[in-house]
Amino acid sequence: MAQEVGSILNFLEGKTILVIGATGFLAKIFLEKVLRVQPNVKKLFLLLRASDDKSAASRLQNEILAKDLFNLLNEKMGTNFKSFISEKLTVVPGDITFEDLGLKDSILREDISSQTDVIINLAATTNFDERYDIALDLNTFGVKHIMSFAKQCIRLKVLVHVSTAYVCGEKSGLILESPYLLRDS
Repeated sequence: MAQEVGSILNFLEGKTILVIGATGFLAKIFLEKVLRVQPNVKKLFLLLRASDDKSAASRLQNEILAKDLFNLLNEKMGTNFKSFISEKLTVVPGDITFEDLGLKDSILREDISSQTDVIINLAATTNFDERYDIALDLNTFGVKHIMSFAKQCIRLKVLVHVSTAYVCGEKSGLILESPYLLRDS
């Protein structure tokens, strides 16, 4: 296990990661962990559902960085915390229910697609009583838009899609993971 963790940390060094659904529970844990244990990650683009840069920056501050989860990283970085966050995190207003992830700024869209090595998709509705149209937009068409965008990412090495426990249907027992190559889609 330690060797696997080490190889993941080594893999992430110098990489640019697009995190989709960055305000969610798992995404916050992922962000804090990566920033704390692999500070040499190059950059994290955080796609946040927002209409503009100002509201995206506000969501970053209020829904992510202000959480107690980031206290340890803040203590570890000390007076360098704000500059470290500013250097590593780029907030991106967008929406996966739209093509090109709702990225209105064509220059930013090009920057993301030309720099991204890893996409982590944690965006979804986990409300099992969600209205059908909303669940379909987020959990189905949103993933379709992410896959389409991923195909434009010239440096992309891996796309990780996190889903609910029910994504495999009602199979029981150990269900082994098998990589799905983007070129086969």
